[in-house]
Amino acid sequence: MTTLTAAESGTSSAPNQARRGSPRAKRRRTVFWFMAPATLGFLIFFAYPLGATLFYSFTRYDLINPPQWIGFDNYVRMFTSEPLVKTAAYNTLWLVIILTVCRVLFSLGVASVISRLKSGVGLVRTLCYLPALAPPAAATLAFVFVFNPEFGPVNRFLRLVGIDGGLWFNSPEMSKPALTLLALWGSGELMIIILAALLDVPAEQYEAAELDGAGPVRRFWHVTLPSISPVLLFGVVNSMIYALQFFTQAIVAASASAGTADVAGNSKLIGAPENSTLTYPIWLYVQGFRYFNMGYAAAMAVLLFLVSAGFTWILVRQMRKTQHQEEGA
Repeated sequence: MTTLTAAESGTSSAPNQARRGSPRAKRRRTVFWFMAPATLGFLIFFAYPLGATLFYSFTRYDLINPPQWIGFDNYVRMFTSEPLVKTAAYNTLWLVIILTVCRVLFSLGVASVISRLKSGVGLVRTLCYLPALAPPAAATLAFVFVFNPEFGPVNRFLRLVGIDGGLWFNSPEMSKPALTLLALWGSGELMIIILAALLDVPAEQYEAAELDGAGPVRRFWHVTLPSISPVLLFGVVNSMIYALQFFTQAIVAASASAGTADVAGNSKLIGAPENSTLTYPIWLYVQGFRYFNMGYAAAMAVLLFLVSAGFTWILVRQMRKTQHQEEGA
């Protein structure tokens, strides 16, 4: 009886061993081990923080006492009894619209000019990309100095030609346009990506359009833009996420324009002048790490994530719809 059981056990385990040793199983194990580091990193650095943030957004938590479940109170407070959230959301929305449009158009314009140069392309490309390598805090301090309303080089030059340069970072009306100029100055990464897409457009398409009588504008509209539309979509999404997370430049500009280098000093310096540079991420930081309202800050972070994901989904869906329509036509 024992011999029979052993024989049966051996015959039943043989197919399992064969399956474990099959080429397909070996390939699956190989793929699993190659994907393990990326999967582990995703779980540790994205999935777990996202889940923890979602949980804390429904609690009252100050980093000292245990979190207390309060349901949707943080979200209700955000939409009803928190006036500075509306100010921060407006400033961020302003940056999302204006900065995104200007950043994509500016990068496209610079890349188009570089792609048509006959000589010195490498030097010009390097000079246009170098500002993107500057640390954000140092670049912001330099811009605050350059746009200083009294002794800054920009206003001095404007006075020479009879133009009043304004207060720039010291003015509630001009602080956000000044931050936009700072973001455009450091948009070399997007410019390089668009330049690569422009150089990748087949020359045969331009030649065919020129034979059909298309001028430079029509060639750009009907040949260049459709060819680089996926890269432009990436630029729009990248710029929108960049604007939604606008933090370092705004908080350093507010501190430097007020005459102090203490970024985390008096609360009046946050968003100066007159809360015109108070962005949504800055107010999230203040709530979480100055007032220690971590539950409320987590709720703000969840809302920011949902808005970013929603904008990205709408843009990608609209782009796919446009491509399907063009293919059908």
